[in-house]
Amino acid sequence: MKRGHFLGPARLTAVGFILLILVGTLLLMLPISANVPQWTPFLPALFTATSAVSLTGLVVEDTGTYWTPFGQAVIIALIQLGGLGIMSLASLSGMLLTGRISFKARRTMAAEGRAVASGGIRHALLLTLMMTLICEATVAVFIGVRLATEHGVAPGRAVWEGIFHAISAFNNAGFSTYSDSVISFAADGWILIPLAFALIVGGLGYPMLAEFVRRARARLTRWRGGTPRIHRMSMTARMTLGATAFLLLGGTVVFFLSEGSGVLHGMPLDQKLINAFFMSASPRTAGFNAIDYGEAHPLTLMVTDILMFIGGGSAGTAGGIKVTTACVLGAAMISEFLGREDTSIGHRRLPLSTFRQALALTAAGMIVVAVGVATLRIWDPEFTADQVTFEVMSAFATVGLSTGITASLSAPSQLMLCLIMYVGRVGPTTFVAALAARTISLRYRFPEERPFIG
Repeated sequence: MKRGHFLGPARLTAVGFILLILVGTLLLMLPISANVPQWTPFLPALFTATSAVSLTGLVVEDTGTYWTPFGQAVIIALIQLGGLGIMSLASLSGMLLTGRISFKARRTMAAEGRAVASGGIRHALLLTLMMTLICEATVAVFIGVRLATEHGVAPGRAVWEGIFHAISAFNNAGFSTYSDSVISFAADGWILIPLAFALIVGGLGYPMLAEFVRRARARLTRWRGGTPRIHRMSMTARMTLGATAFLLLGGTVVFFLSEGSGVLHGMPLDQKLINAFFMSASPRTAGFNAIDYGEAHPLTLMVTDILMFIGGGSAGTAGGIKVTTACVLGAAMISEFLGREDTSIGHRRLPLSTFRQALALTAAGMIVVAVGVATLRIWDPEFTADQVTFEVMSAFATVGLSTGITASLSAPSQLMLCLIMYVGRVGPTTFVAALAARTISLRYRFPEERPFIG
């Protein structure tokens, strides 16, 4: 077997993330990383590094008290590297040094979920980096100023916490330096709204952000009196934007109704609405929690499970099966119910291969979740099915929300969650890339026969 074939895009991406996790684990094991005068055990360091690189946010040690500023810096660096992607970083470095990007790097970026047109690779990388830094810097300023002026945090500490939470939010990681995540700020919309903005923008994905930039340039050209090039919004962008708005609005309404007399009880109306919106935005897939999910209504947990499994936009920092996948499956189901031969979205017909990829990805995700739930129920039977399902779904969708059982799980269960987080971060994108890149054409076709369905 040729080396180039063995280290194909999917394998290279998977190996790259493993190496990043191992390096992060070793750094977090150092005595300088923790507030205890000893080496951190391997499992907590591995779990934290995996959670950071996979942009999940599940923790077995409190981020703010257990880890030193050095350890927190390692965590936030792993989050940033995991968010930008292994080959995106390598390609950007190579582009800055040589001005060129290899074809192999382009293919590997596609395996990471950052597929772009060949001619726009340089623009795509610079745009991704620019929008990442601008969004993170803006949110960091908002949060830092708010912490310093309204919450009595020392200026230096406020700057660090603003940067930490901005990077964590934009990359949909969900790590927080506070023991209760952002529950302490449930009454402060000036903290929750910037965080929600960052996680939504980061979770939209590159195609959607590129559409925003292109249309902003067109409007600027028109404002200057020029004739802008009119581009029709891509199907991916329209699906992502529409599905995101629907899920955010629907989730807000459901959580407002299910928790109005529950964990949101006693809050003024405006705070209830803000927290319900934050509860709808965070599962897709940031992991910040402004409420205690251990006290949440079963309906809240079920809807949150659904939002986590769907996730955010393609080619971004969000996890899950992605909103475009859910849209394709929904459109196919509607077409079948209506007896239509073709499946279409927005006056565009979907090829059969797209539906097959969406179905395969969803089925694979469901299998991973089912195996994870069954395994954790065997190893930790003291926890309820709702708690375990919530934990596994959060790990697979790289969300980071928890009912509070993560640190209490047995070592085998924590290792299983590490594997699920890794699969959730690397698996869906590489899986789709492998399907798209491998088309086997046979010189014969078997006779057709239809089995009974349903």
